[in-house]
Amino acid sequence: MKIAVFGRQFKDDAAPFIKELFEALHNKDVDVVIFENFETYLNKRKIRSYAKSHFSTEHALEAVDFVFSVGGDGTFLESITHVKDKEIPILGINAGRLGFLAITPKEKIKEDINSLLAGAYKVEERSLVHLDVEEDVFEGMNFGLNEFCILKKDTSSMILVHTYLDDVFLNSYWSDGLIVATPTGSTAYALSCGGPLLMPTANNFVITPISPHNLNVRPIVVPDNCKLKFKIEGRSKNFLISLDSRSKTVSANVELAVRKEDFKVKLVKMEYHNFLNTLRTKLNWGLDNRTNS
Repeated sequence: MKIAVFGRQFKDDAAPFIKELFEALHNKDVDVVIFENFETYLNKRKIRSYAKSHFSTEHALEAVDFVFSVGGDGTFLESITHVKDKEIPILGINAGRLGFLAITPKEKIKEDINSLLAGAYKVEERSLVHLDVEEDVFEGMNFGLNEFCILKKDTSSMILVHTYLDDVFLNSYWSDGLIVATPTGSTAYALSCGGPLLMPTANNFVITPISPHNLNVRPIVVPDNCKLKFKIEGRSKNFLISLDSRSKTVSANVELAVRKEDFKVKLVKMEYHNFLNTLRTKLNWGLDNRTNS
């Protein structure tokens, strides 16, 4: 079996678990391919990866069975830019706090590796958002697992985002920006702006305005088989658009369209991984100080 490992810097208390990860893979005779920058960091931390080969931004992943993303949810999102449309299943290993995507805790690394090698896992498919734009703004990586955003730039003034659903006018949003979130992204930026939570495998997008001028403007859930188009107005000549954590500046006259991506992200899940449990834990549902008085 061939497993690619992608990661970034981690805190000192995670180091023993990261070491355990690579030793467990080595003991199981797994062929490890490691992200070049992560290998350099591991060398500084004096952690051996036992990797036989490397991959980088310039050198794509090839003939890999699984990808391990070691870090948090941000690391997981970055790992997708290396997997792209290959749809290689990704296991998110959390090197810090509990995540929605990095769902394997440090303490269960060895257990999950054994389950993976024994075939005791399932794969959950997650939809992505795709951006259609005339300019090659994101250098061919016009997709995001969490969301697409339009944001104001260089001014405190609001922007006006004219929004169309399958070429039918929906609304003109006076706001600081607009979010189009996938079900996965409904627990991210969109949630902090008052958007609803969606189950991860729902077939929808959520359109959520950021600090709207009109209080009667609310997030709306739309089917993900539709196509959204946007035209932007504002005092500034430039605006920001983003896909997950990647952002670029575009001119005001650019036309933007969003649809569901043709490929999906495959998330590896073990039996104990449960979205509802994660939701309750992350959002502290059911906790009430009155029960402790």
